[in-house]
This record gives sequence, structure tokens and C-alpha cells, in this order.
Amino acid sequence: MSLILGIETSTKICSVALSDGDQLLALKEEGGDYSHSEKLTLFIEEVMQQAGKTLKDVSVIAVSKGPGSYTGLRIGVSAAKGLCYALDIPLIAVSTLQAMARGMVQQLNREPNNHLFCPMIDARRMEVYTALFDSENNTIENISAKIIDENSLSTYLNDNSIIFFGDGAEKCQSTLSKNKNAIFSNQGLPSAQYINQIAFQKFLNKDFEDLAYFEPYYLKDFIATTPKKLL
Repeated sequence: MSLILGIETSTKICSVALSDGDQLLALKEEGGDYSHSEKLTLFIEEVMQQAGKTLKDVSVIAVSKGPGSYTGLRIGVSAAKGLCYALDIPLIAVSTLQAMARGMVQQLNREPNNHLFCPMIDARRMEVYTALFDSENNTIENISAKIIDENSLSTYLNDNSIIFFGDGAEKCQSTLSKNKNAIFSNQGLPSAQYINQIAFQKFLNKDFEDLAYFEPYYLKDFIATTPKKLL
């Protein structure tokens, strides 16, 4: 048995999944706001209860490594590392964007038809964290922070249909939808169940992180802001 406990906190969605190999046993997720510090432990307890398992049964912890929210990633990775130390089990890190692309392919009600898949995570203003994947979850364009304009991804859009999705896609729709090959979807949001699917293959390959040195993939430096004073 390879029991995988997956954690996804890179956006406003807090998601926890428990899988046995490639079989999903339990899933708890909720969006709306950044309240991961309040929800995460409760969600972990709930999925364990749903599956009739205990933390001592878990073989490995899988965590979404980013990019995404600085605070969200810190909470998720800190919880994951804490569980690994306490249970003496390995840690697997999975690219948030790659897992989103994998989920989007599975959520299509039709064959992918050789579409390309472009997950987008909101990085404020017209900037997004993004990458490009094919229907086999292979990377076509590496992860980057992009400021979206009419020419973004034009090299690929001229010859391919691209499905854009994620919480950063909506704000880019008016700019990119002028190209007939741009398709927008409200599916494909981050979920721990897709983190676990990728983690299972990494588990078989013993592709584990160094607990002492692993850090989330922030992509950009954290910039602290001062809250506006109430009038």
C-alpha cells in the first residue's frame, strides 16, 4: 500500500486528498478566501476519517510547491514538513501548474484534440504565473511570471488551440480572446487529488525532497505591503 496524503494551498483553495496509489480515497477542499491556517488541519483530520485511516498509515506526504500565494505556500509546506518529521516519512513536491494541467485534461468532457493547456495563477494586475503543457502533461513552455498582452503566447496560438484556466485566466480573457484559438474554461482549478496523481509516479521513482532544505517555489520575491488605514 502506498498511502499518499496530498496538500494544496497555493491559491485561495484549500485542498487535501488521500490516495492509495492512483486511487482517490477521500477529498476535502474549499475556496473563497485565504484561511488555510484555520482549515488545513481540520481537512487533514476529515479525509483520514472519511477513508478510515490514521496518519500512521500514510506512506508519503505530497505538497503543491508553487508558484502561488506566498503565505499559502508557506502554510502548506510547513504543515507537510511537520508531518514528515513527526511520521518519519518522505516528502514529495509537485508543480502547482503541472497538476492543474493534468486536472484540466481529465475534466474535459471530450477528447483533448491536441489542445495545449495553459494554467494561470493570479499574480496581481495583469501578471500571472503560467506555463504551457500538452495533453500528455509534458512541458511545452517553462513556468514563468508573465505580464499578459495581445501578443502573449502568439507563437503557439497561431498554430494551436490553447485552453486557458485558473484564477488568473479570467482577467486575461478580454486581451487574449481576440485570437480564435484561445479557449477559456472555469474548470482546472488547483486540487490535491491531481497533486497525488503526479506524486504517485514520483513515489515509485523515489523522487523525494530533502526535508531540511526544501522550500516552496515562489518564483518572485515576497513584497510586504502596509494595510490602508481605516478612515
